Amino acid sequence: MALPSPFLSPPSKPPNPESAKPEEQEEEDDYLSMTFTDTTPLSSSSTTTARKKESLTQSLKRKQRESELRAHPKSRRELAQEEARKREEALATSTLDPQSKGFKMMAKLGYKAGNALGRPGEANGDSGSGLLEPVGVEMREGRAGIGADAEKKRKVREEMEARVEGEKRVKVEEGEFRERRRLEREERRREGLIRGAQAVAQRLEEGEEEEGTGEDGGLGKTARDVGSKKRTTKPLGKINVLWRGAVKQRELAERDKRMRYDLHQSLSRLPTYEDPDEDQEDRVALGKKDTEEVDRDLDGEDDELNEFEALDSVEKLQKLVQYLRERWHYCFWCKYRYGDSGMDGCPGTTEDDHD
Repeated sequence: MALPSPFLSPPSKPPNPESAKPEEQEEEDDYLSMTFTDTTPLSSSSTTTARKKESLTQSLKRKQRESELRAHPKSRRELAQEEARKREEALATSTLDPQSKGFKMMAKLGYKAGNALGRPGEANGDSGSGLLEPVGVEMREGRAGIGADAEKKRKVREEMEARVEGEKRVKVEEGEFRERRRLEREERRREGLIRGAQAVAQRLEEGEEEEGTGEDGGLGKTARDVGSKKRTTKPLGKINVLWRGAVKQRELAERDKRMRYDLHQSLSRLPTYEDPDEDQEDRVALGKKDTEEVDRDLDGEDDELNEFEALDSVEKLQKLVQYLRERWHYCFWCKYRYGDSGMDGCPGTTEDDHD
């Protein structure tokens, strides 16, 4: 018979059916049908939190929006625009808004709305009151140092002032140019009127000398109907100074023309040539003697004529018109010679009266 080995474990005891019953009971419990009652009262904060809980649909939408934002981040431009918008909104907000943090801090330091900031005026009469509003925030967009913006603004202001002055100068120059051109046109027009009045006066004078009718000759006729245009043989000193200059200019032009013609014909026809076969009577009959006297007057000095030519065109024309009215009863503006000094029918002595 074999002996039991000391290394062999003793036989295990059979399980106790009593101890296995509670485990079987635990496995048999139905937790789905169990109810739990919380007897602890809910606080107000817990109630508010419970009310704010999201529903499943709201939670899904929120998560979807967050995922879309993460999938499409804002660009630098959009971020910069958003930042600028927020900054503008903040700068546009009044610093004296009672709801702002700055105003609340100033109120704690003793500031009251409507009072001036800073040190009050001295008792010596200085009216330097403090600021009514805090110093505003000025954004610096550049990297220039302090004072650079002021220098830049000064240069811009000077450029603007120079541009404005230049525009004003151009406008003034344009106005002066237009005024100068207008005066030049008026001057040329008056010079033409002066030449016309001189021609009328000369025709009337020469017509009286030729017809021998006196002052009443040629009544009711225009100046073109009296006298004719021909070279005068009267010395310049005996011609009225009012039209002496016109006669002198015409005689100078005629002499130059005659000398060019004689030069082309022959040397014997020059004014300085003396024909030995011609006697004094022939020279008088041909009018050469009077012509020589006129030629000598053209080269001489005439102080009276120089004094008249020094007058302005307005005064020259006025003297000529007045002479025609007083001497010949002729209205230069009507272009008509009246029968007496009354000149009945003439509206006036000036050009404006005849408009």
